[in-house]
Amino acid sequence: MSETHFGFEKVDDSQKAGRVRGVFDSVASNYDVMNDLMSMGLHRAWKAYTVAVANLRPGDKVLDIAGGTGDLSRAFAKKVGAQGLVVHTDINEAMLRQGRNRLLDEGLALPTSICDAESLPFPTASFDLVSVAFGLRNMTHKDRALAEMNRVLRVGGRLLVLEFSKVAAPLQKPYDWYSFKILPRLGQLVAGDADSYRYLAESIRMHPGQAELKEMMKTAGFGHVDVHNLSAGVVALHVGIKC
Repeated sequence: MSETHFGFEKVDDSQKAGRVRGVFDSVASNYDVMNDLMSMGLHRAWKAYTVAVANLRPGDKVLDIAGGTGDLSRAFAKKVGAQGLVVHTDINEAMLRQGRNRLLDEGLALPTSICDAESLPFPTASFDLVSVAFGLRNMTHKDRALAEMNRVLRVGGRLLVLEFSKVAAPLQKPYDWYSFKILPRLGQLVAGDADSYRYLAESIRMHPGQAELKEMMKTAGFGHVDVHNLSAGVVALHVGIKC
C-alpha cells in the first residue's frame, strides 16, 4: 500500500483524489471570491504575469490543466485568436462547470473536458503550451502528471506551472500565522468551510519548493527550466521547455 499526503495527513494514495475532489466540490461556488480575499487580489497579477510569459501567438494550441473557473483559459483565448485553440480542463466537475458557465456568460465557448492530469486524453505532441495554475500540488502523483504534460507538448513547447512555493525566510512566521489562523476563519466566514481552507494551507507546505520542482520537471523531460519567484516566493512560476 502506497501513501501520500492530504495536507499534513498521510493517506493511501488511492484516497487522495477523492478527498481533494470533496474540497473543491465544497469551495467551487465561492472560489473566485475567496481567491480575491485570500491573496488580497494578487492572484490576478500572478496570472497576468503568467500570460505575459506565455507569449502566445495567433494560432497556438494551448492546454489549460486544472483550469477551474477559467481565468487563464480566457486570457489565453484572447491571445491565440480564432485560428488558435484553448482546451479548458479540470478533474473536478463542479469547478469546471463554474468556469464553463462563467466563460459562456462572457460569450466565450471553449472546448471543455473533465480529465485527470496523470492520464491526459490527448495525442502526443498536440499542444504548443500547457499550463497548470494552483493545481499541481493537489495531484497524487506529480511525476506522472508532469510526464504527461511533457508528452502532449510538441518539441520546443513549454509548460507553465504557477503554484504556491517556499516563501522567503524573513516572511515565514507571518506567512504561517496568516495561513493557519486567518485563512480558515475567512473560509468559515465566506464559504462556511474552515476545513477545506485549512487543507489548502497545509497542501502548500507539503508541495515541493522551487529547486525540487525544477528537478522534477527536468526528470519529466524538460531540458531547460526557469523559475520566476513572485511576491517573495509566495508563488513561483516554473517554465519548462520540452527538448
